[in-house]
Amino acid sequence: MAGPPNVSNMVVGLDIGTSKVVAIVGQPTDAGGIEIAGIGSHPSRGMKKGVVINIESTVQSIQRAVEEAELMAGCDIHSVYVGIAGSHISSMNSDGVVAIKEREVAASDIDRVIDSARARAISEGQRVLHVIPQEFAIDTQGGIREPLGMSGVRLEARVHLVTAALNAVQNIEKCVRRCGLEVDSIILEQLASSHAVLTEDERELGVCMVDIGGGTTDIAVFTEGAIRHTAVIPIAGDQVTNDIAMALRTPTQHAEEIKVKYACALTQLASSDEMIKVPSVGDRPARNLSRQALAEVVEPRYEELFTLVRDELRRSGYEDLVAAGVVLTGGTSRMEGVVELAEEIFHMPVRIACPQNVRGLADVVRNPIYSTGVGLLHYALLETRRGPGRQGPGNLTPAQPKRDDITRRDTGKGIVALARIKGWFKGNF
Repeated sequence: MAGPPNVSNMVVGLDIGTSKVVAIVGQPTDAGGIEIAGIGSHPSRGMKKGVVINIESTVQSIQRAVEEAELMAGCDIHSVYVGIAGSHISSMNSDGVVAIKEREVAASDIDRVIDSARARAISEGQRVLHVIPQEFAIDTQGGIREPLGMSGVRLEARVHLVTAALNAVQNIEKCVRRCGLEVDSIILEQLASSHAVLTEDERELGVCMVDIGGGTTDIAVFTEGAIRHTAVIPIAGDQVTNDIAMALRTPTQHAEEIKVKYACALTQLASSDEMIKVPSVGDRPARNLSRQALAEVVEPRYEELFTLVRDELRRSGYEDLVAAGVVLTGGTSRMEGVVELAEEIFHMPVRIACPQNVRGLADVVRNPIYSTGVGLLHYALLETRRGPGRQGPGNLTPAQPKRDDITRRDTGKGIVALARIKGWFKGNF
């Protein structure tokens, strides 16, 4: 019989999305990747456009996803790295400057100059999520990425500052803690996703990553290895589903199934001969519809979305600097015709990206819907590696035969959770 897993260096990412909640357990590999030990997924009930609208429903969705991940990984989860998105997120670039105390840049000088840049006035009711250094300058020399140990008298820093509505953050934290879990960190979702899907070359050349989820579309722009711009657009997969439901007069759950199985984002790629059976509302009989007619419903929404992304990229001032083009990810990017339509609108190369540098359950997580969840693990492991001898978060323990943590779990749920996992695999594969 195998012993309990080594959980000393494991971390857990929790992606609380509008359409689903995903919990992923992983640990670092010797090659710098991630070994996925467990995955849990459950439909999200209680979120809208990245914001909690029903605490009880959100808590239940988190509990189910965490239970599945625990069962698969063979461990108990105590704390998680949580992703956040929504229109309440705002970002800006800010500058700071300090005098170098000993004429040689020390770690304390770097901390002070970042704090100086962070001191920019923040709107009341906002919380700072990230202060991400872009570049440093020492005296007259700019473009420095790592100033530690360099000589000079004046240290400047430019950072990317990300803030979120305080009440939105607190509600997410409340939901997680109601499940008996601690929050290791709240992380911007597109920042997390970028760690899972972008290559170093893309970050250096310049790239616009577009994460299309259920409730929001999250944008992150990188140039010269640093994040330069982030934004959120409140149009995503749920709007596509609603368009189908309204145009075809079919219930929302059937509209979602039709979208996933048959939708095409570019009308010219869809066949007019291929017919789809569309369930009607109430006792009315089902109707037949061509796949091309379905594409005529879907294409305008994707065109609107990509046009808004293009306009945001232009406003940022980085449109001409993203030589690597556009990288699409997220569950709503998985549709025939999406790349072709995006290339028509952006006039630059476009690709769909899946999480990279993963082992274990790699065949499962190499899917755009898991980009944020896997990215949270990458981000968490980078955080735990910083600083010599820094300990990991210690957020898991091996599963015990007798579990008395009744805050999250009731006895006798193991069989139910196992059946849920089997059903999840059957539904996805």
